[in-house]
Amino acid sequence: MTLAGPRTHAEASRQSRDLASGEVRPRETMIRFVAGPDNRVVPDLAGRLPGRGLWVAADRTSVETVAKKGLFSRSARTALKASPDLAAQVEALLLKRLLDGLGLARRAGDLVTGFEKVVSTVGEGRAAWLVEAIDGAPDGRRKVLSALRRASPSPGLVGLWTGEELSLALGGENVIHTAFLVGRGADRWTFDVQRLSGFRPLVPESWSEAPASAPRSSDPAQDV
Repeated sequence: MTLAGPRTHAEASRQSRDLASGEVRPRETMIRFVAGPDNRVVPDLAGRLPGRGLWVAADRTSVETVAKKGLFSRSARTALKASPDLAAQVEALLLKRLLDGLGLARRAGDLVTGFEKVVSTVGEGRAAWLVEAIDGAPDGRRKVLSALRRASPSPGLVGLWTGEELSLALGGENVIHTAFLVGRGADRWTFDVQRLSGFRPLVPESWSEAPASAPRSSDPAQDV
C-alpha cells in the first residue's frame, strides 16, 4: 500500500524514498546509509554523517534485498560495497543505541528501577515502556507483566538485555525491572524501538505470558 503524501513542506522534508520498495516513507521508519571513505555502505542511525543519504525501510528483508541487488550502487550511481551482514550490523547498532539511550534517560531522571517502584509506576499509568531483563526470575516477571496488563494506558514491553547489561548501562546493581517514564525522552527512544522491531522480536519467544508489545504512539514530527 502506498503511503499518503505529505500535507506540508515540513512533512515532505522528513520523508525519503525507500530503495527497497520505491515508496516515499517517513524517515523515522527508515535507516539512513551513506558511502564511507572506501565506498563501503555505512549505517547512519543518527542521520548525521556527511554525504548523500541512502534510505531503506527499517526491516531486515528490505536491507538484505537492497544490499543483495546492488540497489545502493544504482541509487548512488557509483560502485558501493554493501557487506553481506549489513542487516545484522544495523541490528547490533540499534541495540547499542537503545541501551545507551537508557543510560542517558537514567541521568535525566526518566527511569525508575526496582520491582516495587516499577509496579507502582506502571499501575499509575506513568510508564511509556517496561524494560525487563531477559534473565530475570520468571515469578517476578509474571507479577510485573500482570501490572502491565492492568495499566491504562498500557506501556510497551522490551526484553532485549541481561540484568548484567542493564546494570552496566544504568550504573546500578542487579537491575532487572525498569520503567521508562512518559515524556519526550521516551518518545525519542520509541523511534529506535520501532526500527529495531523490523530486525528482531522485542521480547524472547519463551515469554509466552508476555502481552503484545506494540510501541506507544509518539510525536510524528520528531526527526531521527
